[in-house]
Amino acid sequence: MIKVVRGNPTPEELAAALAVVRARAAAASAVPSGAPAPRDSWSDPSRIAAHRLPQPGPASWSRTYWPGA
Repeated sequence: MIKVVRGNPTPEELAAALAVVRARAAAASAVPSGAPAPRDSWSDPSRIAAHRLPQPGPASWSRTYWPGA
């Protein structure tokens, strides 16, 4: 059950909100329960370790904050 708590939505706005809720519910039920959830690329550790760190040396202080430069 969906309840409007604040405001006065038009029938079109209610239909759009209901369509979004139903689409999300259908997408959630389409994923098999035994399948692992897809990983977000933002939390992937290989994203951080994709670039080599600078080697220590006389100019390493200048690369402290800019390892890709």
